[in-house]
Amino acid sequence: LAIVADREDASGHAPRCLAIVPAFNERASIAGVIGDLRASANVDVLVVDDGSGDGTAAVAVAAGARVVTLPFNLGIGAAVQTGYVMAQDGDYDIAIQVDGDGQHPATEIAVLIEALAATGADVVIGSRFLGTGDFRSTRARRAGIGVFAKVVSAAVGVPLTDTTSGFRAVGRRGIALYAAAYPHDYPEVEALVIGHRAGLRFAEAPVAMRERQGGTTSITPIRSAYYMVKVLLAIAMQLLRRPVRLPE
Repeated sequence: LAIVADREDASGHAPRCLAIVPAFNERASIAGVIGDLRASANVDVLVVDDGSGDGTAAVAVAAGARVVTLPFNLGIGAAVQTGYVMAQDGDYDIAIQVDGDGQHPATEIAVLIEALAATGADVVIGSRFLGTGDFRSTRARRAGIGVFAKVVSAAVGVPLTDTTSGFRAVGRRGIALYAAAYPHDYPEVEALVIGHRAGLRFAEAPVAMRERQGGTTSITPIRSAYYMVKVLLAIAMQLLRRPVRLPE
């Protein structure tokens, strides 16, 4: 990962990067995620334990991560926003969202950081659908992802293929915005609309992903249907609201 370690910003310094790892009951996979990040990416690691009841926080601490434990389960959005607050308070240049289930290989972080520099975007989304890797979700999930991609692409004016991906690199402007305003329930799609209306710029980069490395997914067919309806309504509401302003 010499690209990550040696890449300098306009001031001549390598960017400081924080990997934000939201985790809820990820005891089976979290140590592997942290080990992968520490071995393969030049990032500090922050695990946000979302009120887990299985000892996730203790395993993360033992694996060498900094850990913030929320008092009870607040949801993925609150956990990710907590990470952005910590990134802003720590004066990081880049925040990398990494799932706690092991689906996001740390070796792909270099791709996201390179794309931030090359495109001038504020947010780079790691896409499973741009030709890298062979991991594929179910047909039903791919159909839902396709619907969101079309809706969000139209809303933000940028063609996007994987708007539900939680594997993202975010620069300083995005860190400041998402520390102040971030959706709390199934947030990945809605966060793009909030960001667009605040003036953030988006790009995608091809990344490989893996099957989850432990635990079980909370996305059932019934939850998937609920998720689609709720997020589409949330997008409509965001488009009707006054845009969130980027913090000064």
